[in-house]
Amino acid sequence: MRNIALFVSVIVTLVVAAGCEKSQEYVKSSGEMLGTFMQVTALTDKSPNLIYERMMELDAEAKASMSIFDEGSLLSRVNSNETDSLDHHIIHCLELSRKVTAQSGGYYDVTVAPLVEAYGFAGKDRTKVVNIDSLMEFVGVEKLSVVNGRLVKSDPRVRIDFNSIAKGYVVDMAAEELESMGVEEYLVDIGGEVRCRGRNPKGGAWRVGIETPFDGNDTPGASIQQVISLTDCAMATSGNYRRFYLDEQGNKVAHTIDPRTGKSAVTDLLSATVIAPTCAEADAYGTMFMAMGAERAIELARELAEGGVMVYFIVAGEGDNFKVYYSAALAPMLKETNGYIAIK
Repeated sequence: MRNIALFVSVIVTLVVAAGCEKSQEYVKSSGEMLGTFMQVTALTDKSPNLIYERMMELDAEAKASMSIFDEGSLLSRVNSNETDSLDHHIIHCLELSRKVTAQSGGYYDVTVAPLVEAYGFAGKDRTKVVNIDSLMEFVGVEKLSVVNGRLVKSDPRVRIDFNSIAKGYVVDMAAEELESMGVEEYLVDIGGEVRCRGRNPKGGAWRVGIETPFDGNDTPGASIQQVISLTDCAMATSGNYRRFYLDEQGNKVAHTIDPRTGKSAVTDLLSATVIAPTCAEADAYGTMFMAMGAERAIELARELAEGGVMVYFIVAGEGDNFKVYYSAALAPMLKETNGYIAIK
C-alpha cells in the first residue's frame, strides 16, 4: 500500500511539473545596439524581455571594450597609451583582422584609425587637408603584437579601429548567447548584419534582404534589390552609399579606406554582401572587398570559397545600370539570378 501511494505521488509530481513547463514559441525582441537597430527572432521558452536584457548586457560589454567613440572604453585607452592590457574581445578581433589583412594583400587593416579620424568618420570633425604621407607612418598591423595579453606597439602613435569587424563580432556574441540559453532556431539582426540558425517560424530558411546601393539610400530596408534564404551562417553587407560626403571639389569621399594608399576607396564595387561561417568574418571581408574594387574582389572570392565564404557583388555599369556577380554556390539561396554573372 505504501509503495502504491509513493508511486501515485511520483506520477502527480511529474504531471504537475510537466504542466508548469512553458512550451517553446517564436518570440521577437527588438531595441537598439551599437547605435543601430537590433532584432532577435528565436524559438524559445524564454520571454522577449529576458532576451532583451541579455542583448543590452552584451551591448554594454562590447562598447566598454571596443568603442572608439567612448573615450573611456578599453580600446580608446589602449589607443591613447593609457594601458596596454587587452581583453579577450580585442585579442580575438585583432587576431582575425590580422588573418584578413594577410589574405587581402594589405587591402584590409584595422590600424587605419588615424586616417578614419582625419577623414571625419570617427565622430570628430574632419581635417581640412589630410596629410596622408604623415599618417601612413602609423598604419600597418605588423606594427602591433600581443605578448601575454598586452599590446606591444612599434610606434606609440599606432591606433586601432574595429568598426569594420566589431558589429559582426557582436552579432556572433548575441548568437552564442542565445545558444547558451538553449535556443537552436534564431535570427539575430544588428544594423543589417545577421547570423541565423535553423528554420524560421514558417519552417523554411530565414529570408534576408540585400539593399539597392544608391547614394541617398539612408533608410534600412526601404529599397531591397535581392532576397536571400539563409540558415546556419552569417551575412554582412558593406557599401559606400550611406557614409560619405563630397569634398570641396565635389569628389566623393567614402568611409572605406585603402590601407595601402591612405586614400578613400571609391571603386566600381557599389556593395559587397558576404556570407560566411561567422558575422565577424563577413563584416571584415565586406570592407576588404570594397577597398579592392570588383576585379580583385571577384578573384579573391574564388580563393575564399573553399573556406565557406560566398559573395554577392553589385558593380557599377553604364549610366545608372549595374551588374551583379555572385558565388555559384549561392544560386539556390537567391530569389533571382536572371542576367547575373556566376563566380565559379
